[in-house]
Amino acid sequence: MNSEQQRNVVLVIDDSIESIHMLNDVLEEAHFTVLVALEGSQALTITKNIKPDIILLDAIMPNMDGFETCKQLKLNPQLIDVPIIFMTGLSDTEHVVMGLNAGGVDYVAKPINGDELIARMRVHLTNARMTQSARMALDTAGQYLFTVDLHGQLLWATPQVHQLFDGAQSEEPAEKLSVRLPSLLQGWLKHKPQTGHSLKIPELLQPLTIEMLNFIDNREYLLRLSNPHQPADDTLALKEQFGVTGREADVLLWIANGKTNREIGLILEMSPRTVNKHLEQIFKKLGVENRTSAAAAAIKCVTKGG
Repeated sequence: MNSEQQRNVVLVIDDSIESIHMLNDVLEEAHFTVLVALEGSQALTITKNIKPDIILLDAIMPNMDGFETCKQLKLNPQLIDVPIIFMTGLSDTEHVVMGLNAGGVDYVAKPINGDELIARMRVHLTNARMTQSARMALDTAGQYLFTVDLHGQLLWATPQVHQLFDGAQSEEPAEKLSVRLPSLLQGWLKHKPQTGHSLKIPELLQPLTIEMLNFIDNREYLLRLSNPHQPADDTLALKEQFGVTGREADVLLWIANGKTNREIGLILEMSPRTVNKHLEQIFKKLGVENRTSAAAAAIKCVTKGG
């Protein structure tokens, strides 16, 4: 366990030298590598070159307070999945909510209890790694998925999304799509579209449609990009071949990629029990009795066109 913990880098952002010394002792004893920033701007500079595994952030600091620092840190795409834990003597609900709305995942009150802090950090590190693993799986599975924040700004996308965007650019400068897409998405997201609702992107060489899949952790939207005239999504092929729903096709595709119910649940933001319910319907529609047979049928469909 120690060798795993030694790989964890924590960035401590606090203007109190006394607090930093205390935290440094606690964190080093727990086998963390500790980086220190005395103010928000210094933290932004550090994270341009180094990606910490987790961040401890003092809420009340001069110049740039912790809430604004957190917002600025989360503008860095490399830090999207890095958990930020707020530390402060303020315990009223308003400041707790401010910290969570700014992008924090947790809140610990000063004076810090070392054992409690380490326990909370390990939980959030585990959750962050699970999220990162799911994203990596999506990156390699040929899925046209991406996430945006509440303002429509791109947070993450699979390589396939970037390829589809590039191929659909209009004759005008390529930057124009990236400039107008956030405002287009922001206007759509204000109407709180439900799962399955879609948005067509106008004025492109190739028509593109964005489908709403999920709203994650009250801070980012999971979307799917497709070309309705030139369907490239394997899930569409599965839907047409077997008459399954879109969600069942998603589950079936991940079964074909060898994922467990738990892994599929993490990727698709559903419980393993829900995955199993989808599987029951998939088996009926495919006329098979187990996941091995279902996977074989799916692989045949997406590799040979059915």
